Amino acid sequence: MLQKPRGTRDFLPDEMERRRLIERRMREAARRWGYREVSTPDFEHLELFTMKSGEGIIQEMYVFEDKGGRQMTLRPEVTAAVLRMYVNEGKVLPKPIRWCYFADCFRYERPQKGRYRQFWQFGVELIGADTPSADAEVVMLADDVLRSTGVAFDLHVGHLAPMKHLLADLAPGDQRAIMACLDKHDTAGLEAALVEKNLTRLTEPLAALSECRNVSEVFEITGDIPERARIEEIFSLLDSQDIDYRPDFGIARGLDYYTGMVFEGFAKNLGAENQIIGGGAYRLAHLFGGDDVASSGFAIGFDRVVVSIGDFPLVDEPIVGVVCTPEARARALDVARAFRSAGVRAEIDLMQRGMGAQVSHAAKTADFAVILGKREVEAGTVTLRDLHSGKQQERSLEDAIAEVARHGSC
Repeated sequence: MLQKPRGTRDFLPDEMERRRLIERRMREAARRWGYREVSTPDFEHLELFTMKSGEGIIQEMYVFEDKGGRQMTLRPEVTAAVLRMYVNEGKVLPKPIRWCYFADCFRYERPQKGRYRQFWQFGVELIGADTPSADAEVVMLADDVLRSTGVAFDLHVGHLAPMKHLLADLAPGDQRAIMACLDKHDTAGLEAALVEKNLTRLTEPLAALSECRNVSEVFEITGDIPERARIEEIFSLLDSQDIDYRPDFGIARGLDYYTGMVFEGFAKNLGAENQIIGGGAYRLAHLFGGDDVASSGFAIGFDRVVVSIGDFPLVDEPIVGVVCTPEARARALDVARAFRSAGVRAEIDLMQRGMGAQVSHAAKTADFAVILGKREVEAGTVTLRDLHSGKQQERSLEDAIAEVARHGSC
């Protein structure tokens, strides 16, 4: 028996309905903020991602050579592709540009709980606005999108400027090594790196920065820095809208292109793999031949959101099973079409079963049976049977549709 590829999943109808419902809620939340959906190819030139993240990412990707000898890859994330699209096709659009996307991504890594080789992301990119208001909007939108799904989460918001200020005298390689430890919350690794590089003087201020719970505490550690006014305005805007977040100036997003505001969100009921969103302000378009435009955005790990929410009851929409004798087949097709036109799910027998077998099957899959025999065809009526109560009555087609629809709205 052939099995699905490792790190992938099959989704049965109930799970797909739940996923689509959550997906629709996220799309609708973004739409209300003016973000319009875009789509990029499932595969791109490999260089698009190595330019952004370095050659080391190749071992985590599905890389292949096409028939023209070009190095291609299945997309491991979407931000780079969206900014490539902006450079190709969006530079002349009025700014700011508000785009959102929902896409599957692929990474060749060891599958584990909460990590798959094929996974889905919902994200937004705000391109062309370099203001505190733009940074705050992205955080507020992230909060709104997550709340629309019903997931319980904690939101952490920070800014890289204070941390970069503390590390300003270090060589770029030393900065990256220390920020990598901070990004992974690797306390032991951080202490070892500081000792190795004779930078133990930074141990106390870095720890204190991570413990700050308001903006004023940050500047007691760093002193006045050029980004102070912008940081204060971002957090003032978030507070004015009663966004439930925790200031976290220990966030050190691992990607080199983040430039300022950063944030992360964590599901409250997941284990170690509990991060469901990450984002911030960045500059990326210039790497792909575009202008050095300011951008900010986020990506949500859709699969983890779904796992965190868990199963929930679906909307109970009535299903009609149309039951008929052979001579009533044409009329049954008309009746089924009428129910469907009214927005009611209707199924008709395809197995050439007898009337009794059709009713028995409908009792397993439907809520109502609409029975058509010679009498009903001649009278222009249907017999409607409630498969839960067993009650049935001969009615006009219009009345039968209204009765079923009424149960759907209860």
